[in-house]
Amino acid sequence: MSLVDELAVRCRFPDRPTLDCAVSGGADSLALLVLACREGRPVTAVHVDHGIRPDSGDDAQVVAAAADRFGARFVGHRVRVEPGPNLEARARAARYAALPEGVLTGHTADDQAETVLLNLMRGAGIDGLAGIRRERRPLLDLRRSDTDALCEHLGLQPVVDSTNDDPIHRRNRVRAELVPLLDRIAERDVVPIIARQADHLRDVSEWLDVLAGAVDATRVSDLLAAPPPVARVALRRFIQEQTGADHPPSADALARSLDVVHGRIRSTELGRGW
Repeated sequence: MSLVDELAVRCRFPDRPTLDCAVSGGADSLALLVLACREGRPVTAVHVDHGIRPDSGDDAQVVAAAADRFGARFVGHRVRVEPGPNLEARARAARYAALPEGVLTGHTADDQAETVLLNLMRGAGIDGLAGIRRERRPLLDLRRSDTDALCEHLGLQPVVDSTNDDPIHRRNRVRAELVPLLDRIAERDVVPIIARQADHLRDVSEWLDVLAGAVDATRVSDLLAAPPPVARVALRRFIQEQTGADHPPSADALARSLDVVHGRIRSTELGRGW
C-alpha cells in the first residue's frame, strides 16, 4: 500500500459529486488536494492570494502546477487585506469570502488541538472546547507530520509562509511553545488526546442543541423547567438570534440573563444597546 493509500484510509471526504478544496500551497492543503484527487471525483483547487507577503503571487503557481499534475481544475482569486490590527483574522475572513460555499480545508489534528487550547484560554464554553467541526475538514484525523511526509514522498515543494513563525500571532506561540511544553509535562503526545476530547465534547454540544430546540426561550416556565445546561443553551441561542450578533453572548451576560429568568434581577445589559 502506498503512502497516499495509507493516509486516505484515515480521511473522511464528504459524499459529494465534486470536491472543492482550499489550497494555499502549504503542506496540509497540498495533501488535501492529492487525497481529494485520489477519490476519483472532479476536484477544483481554489487558491486565494491575500497579497500580504511580497512573494505571495508565486504561491498560485505552486498550486496550479500541483492541480495540473494530479488532474484537478485550478481557480485563483486575489483579495486585498489592508495592514493593521487583527490582520490574521481579517485575512481569514477575506479568504473565506472568496472561497465557494462548502469548500474543504486541510486542517489536521494539530490544528484541532491548537484551536481547543486557544478557545480554552479565551474562556470559551463547550462549543469552543469542541473545536473545529468535521464537516469540511476531511484530514482532521491526520497529523502535520503526515502531510509533510506525503509532500516529501511525492516530491512536492510546499509554500513556506513566514508569518507562521511570527510570535505576534497567538496560535504560533501555542504551536511552538505551549504544545511542546504540554508534551513534556504529560510525557506523551497530547495532540491526539486533545483532539479526542474535542470529538467527545462535540457530541455533547450537539445533543444539548437538540434538547434546547424543544425549549421555548420566550417562556420563563420552560426555562425554569429545563435542566440548567439545556436552559443555558436555549437562552444563549435565543439571545444570539434576537440580537443578530456574530457570536453568542458572553458567559457573564448569559449568567445575568438567567438571573432575570429566576427573578433575581429585573433586567440586564447585553451589549450593543440590548
